[in-house]
Amino acid sequence: MPSDVPNSAVTSRATDRPGDTSPFAVGLLLRRAHWRAAAVMTEALRPLGIELRHFAVLIVLADRGATMQRDLAVATGTDKAGVMRVVDDLERKGLAVRKAVPGDRRAKAVEITPEGIELFDAAHVAATPMAERLVARLGSDETEKLTDLLTRFADSTDGDW
Repeated sequence: MPSDVPNSAVTSRATDRPGDTSPFAVGLLLRRAHWRAAAVMTEALRPLGIELRHFAVLIVLADRGATMQRDLAVATGTDKAGVMRVVDDLERKGLAVRKAVPGDRRAKAVEITPEGIELFDAAHVAATPMAERLVARLGSDETEKLTDLLTRFADSTDGDW
């Protein structure tokens, strides 16, 4: 502990236990929830031959259509080099293609292929029972509320942090 912070200033230590009031509790719980959800989705995607990082890009492409690589990086929270590697993998698998952008010889847009759409749909079918198990301890109204809360939390644009 820094010497300029008195011991009495620390009222609780961060944990991820229910009822933790430390300022880090929400972040720790979100991290554990992410690990759990990522493990479940990884298990669903493994038989399809892709990883969660690939599926994250496919989600953006299926939603937005052709997307610039730099925009994929922002949308998936990945650095440019990481997105390039993922797009390379998707191209090798025939799930996405890079296309020239009219008016900008250097820019490339990435587009999902029909095979990518098929895999995207198959992933949803494979993930549905696993996702249901993931939230099985919640009531349907709680699942909906959790989704709403996480959406608002993740999409916060207040700029105060």
